[in-house]
This record gives sequence, C-alpha cells and structure tokens, in this order.
Amino acid sequence: MTSRDNAAALQLLALLEARYAMRVLWALRDGHPQTFRLLQDSVGGITPNTLNTRLKELREAALVHHSGDGYAVTPTGQDLLKRLAELQPFAARWAAAQAKKKAT
Repeated sequence: MTSRDNAAALQLLALLEARYAMRVLWALRDGHPQTFRLLQDSVGGITPNTLNTRLKELREAALVHHSGDGYAVTPTGQDLLKRLAELQPFAARWAAAQAKKKAT
C-alpha cells in the first residue's frame, strides 16, 4: 500500500470514527430517505446538534445527500455500506466467540 493509499484509508477511518457517524450511515442502509426526526429516532441517543454535525460531515464527504424526501446515502455511500455488509455476520461470530471464551 502506498503512503497515498494509507492516507486515504486513515482519512476515511477518521470520518467514520466520529461519534455516531457509522450509526447514521447504518440507519440509512436500506436506501429509503429519512427525515431528520426519523433519522434521529433511528440512530437513538443522538442530539440534534450532533446529528446536524454528522450529516454535514457525511454530506461533505459525498456519502449522504438530502432531497425533498429526507436524507439518504449516495451511490458512494451505498458502495461503502456494501463493503461493510460483512460486518453483521462477522460481529455475530465474534460475539459468540467472546461469549464462549468468557464461559470457559
């Protein structure tokens, strides 16, 4: 991996590590636009100010856009979510292994 590739990966990870950023993307993963209020409820526990900040950052990164129907992921955001789709099955296997490890 080149230093440019590494820098790009680190830049993306920094964006996704921001509080609630992944939750916002995950809440929009079905492709259906959500209003601000519905998105706030879908994410859970996020303040309006934090949601505004995350949406601004995700819009600037071209991962989310806003239309008359609400917020939705862009094609780039869909591509990212497609690549993260393996997260759920991995997380289930990981959690089961952790539980098994604690039980022994």
